[in-house]
Amino acid sequence: MDTLRILVVDDEEDIVELVRYNLIAEGYRVSCTGSGEDAIRLIRSEPFDLLVLDIMLPGISGVKVAERLRSDPKFLNIPIIMLTAKSEEPDIVSGLGLADDYVTKPFSPKILCARISAVLRRKSESSEKDILRRGDISIDIGRRRIEVCGEPVELSFSEFQILMILSKRPGWVFTRSQIVDAVRGDNYPVTERSVDVQIVGLRKKLGPSCGHYIETVRSVGYRFKEYP
Repeated sequence: MDTLRILVVDDEEDIVELVRYNLIAEGYRVSCTGSGEDAIRLIRSEPFDLLVLDIMLPGISGVKVAERLRSDPKFLNIPIIMLTAKSEEPDIVSGLGLADDYVTKPFSPKILCARISAVLRRKSESSEKDILRRGDISIDIGRRRIEVCGEPVELSFSEFQILMILSKRPGWVFTRSQIVDAVRGDNYPVTERSVDVQIVGLRKKLGPSCGHYIETVRSVGYRFKEYP
């Protein structure tokens, strides 16, 4: 089995060395940087299995780094553990909106390693089990792949997100604005009309056998057929 790779992003050298030492002792391969800009560059150039990310960094903050990764389909599923001195409840809630876990400083290296192990285990279990089957459509959420009647179909990021949102709750009606917010986040500058365009493209790619699974609810929005 390949050794799992972890990127540690923190501008405090003593913290970086403490985390690096303990992760190496646990058998991980570890890279480190003190810059949000360098973190993004490294992630785009090398494969990592998990990111340990401080919030308060010089230049681009850890929050901005996480937001960029979560908005890029290539890096959407990289687990992130926030490691930070910010311990107020609003900070924790905000961090968990972008991260898989949140560890506050000062911290126990053993607890951090345990949290990392738990997050990686959940990711592995999700990759194996997180598959939706709706009629003749199979949606592998972890790998972001779909099959229609056993054949793979290539979807854009937005098309995949829309299909996943609708298919998770068959029969439930989503308005266009709800779909926009779920796909891109609140206040994303996109018109509701663009949702209609995405739906047309998605139906076409699903083909005559499954395109009708996505139903139009007049004057409201769309839903996934309750009994495909």
